[in-house]
Amino acid sequence: MIWIVPVLVLLCLLFTHRWRYSKEPPLERGIIPWLGHALEFGKDASKFITRMKLKNGNIFTVHAAGRYVTLLLDPHSYDEIINDPDSLDFGRYAQVLMERIFNLHLPLYQPEKAKAMMKRHFMGSSLSTLNSSMNRNMEILLKSEMPHNQRNWKQEGLFHLSYSLLFKAGYLTLFEGEQNNNCTDPSRVYEEYKKFDGLLCGLARGSLRKEAKATAYALQRKLWELLAPAGLGKSSGSSPWLHAYRRLLQDDGVDEETQRRAVLMQLWATQGNVGPAAFWLLGYLLTNPEALMAVKREFGQISQMESSGTPLLDKTMKTPVFDSVLEETLRLTAAPFITREVVREKTLHMADGRDYLLRKGDRVCLFPFVSPQMDPEIHPEPQKFKFDRFLNKDGSVKKDFYKDGKKLKYYTMPWGAGANGCVGRQFAINTIRQFAYMLLTNYDLELCDPNAQIPKADVTRYGFGMLQPVGDLLVRYKPKEA
Repeated sequence: MIWIVPVLVLLCLLFTHRWRYSKEPPLERGIIPWLGHALEFGKDASKFITRMKLKNGNIFTVHAAGRYVTLLLDPHSYDEIINDPDSLDFGRYAQVLMERIFNLHLPLYQPEKAKAMMKRHFMGSSLSTLNSSMNRNMEILLKSEMPHNQRNWKQEGLFHLSYSLLFKAGYLTLFEGEQNNNCTDPSRVYEEYKKFDGLLCGLARGSLRKEAKATAYALQRKLWELLAPAGLGKSSGSSPWLHAYRRLLQDDGVDEETQRRAVLMQLWATQGNVGPAAFWLLGYLLTNPEALMAVKREFGQISQMESSGTPLLDKTMKTPVFDSVLEETLRLTAAPFITREVVREKTLHMADGRDYLLRKGDRVCLFPFVSPQMDPEIHPEPQKFKFDRFLNKDGSVKKDFYKDGKKLKYYTMPWGAGANGCVGRQFAINTIRQFAYMLLTNYDLELCDPNAQIPKADVTRYGFGMLQPVGDLLVRYKPKEA
């Protein structure tokens, strides 16, 4: 009877192990049943994917937690994934991820319908209104943190300053309208959200232990209660886009309880990246004096040209140096996955002429952080911050980057692309630029330790948008004397 054991093992391998068929990408199963490479993937996705790229080239399939994910890392071939609505589906995978993170069930979720609504409220004339409201809220919050008649230095962690202030300003702008007696205290929302944010990646991966998962769900319930009134009022001061989002859910038959949960999802989508991006940008400036001087010089010229308090809200104002700094910051710290689900077998035509078969039910993933953003052929010394990397020698915007001798369409992708592209991109850029302008023009801002270095990134957050730092960067600031 001893022979039964090896026979059972063999049968298990035959029926549970996947074999690579002809024309399929290289397959990396991993040695742990079901888990495959999930642990290594979750620990440091960039390091793992880079290692797999060196071994297999620009395309390979990885087994992780029972799923098979094909990584495509040739930016010349990205449009094959980005522009294919027939074989690949973004909405189905996105809904699964949202349900896991937010304990949310949207039975009739329609991503394209939701995106069209978002475009109406985050572009065109609506964008100008949002910019003005955001700017006003940032000014009020900054003055409450540091009144202009105060002359003493205030010390604070730069990440805390950037994330908390921009989160609260964004919350007031997009969720509550003008602050009043009926408004939920934005500081209270931020404190609860920040705790939840620390558990978010674990929720998405399903890797939280029992106690941590219970804490995450308790924080969710608290945030649902805090956000319950958001978007329900009909006064002119409340948020038009959130009203429209609530109506969209109602039209799809979504009940009140689920709507409250969906509002938390939107809070994460709209407020989870801007604060961290502003931190990295200011951190790189403060630790690179030449870059800081160049941006201050550009801002100084603009403030002399325009007497209004918000010159950067004027579309005619150009900031090529700042724009290059922001582009470089995002190249170094924006690390989202662009993921599709294969809904029917697809032949992937690579730019180099090779064809690969993708199986129905698999996922296909682009990870622009590894390629193109950290590709040394595209961006020499990719780990190094170069504030003028996206400027030509004459000061104009640089858009010509090459790989394998061919010009690239995608040389950095912090905002995604195609159906995965960020609708609120311009609003986010305007917010970060105006925040940096306020701090550098109206305040003396400096490192508490002149030799301090920008902290390392938390590698567990790869795939979820902007990276966050391990630790903080201590700064001090005070209003400039008139």
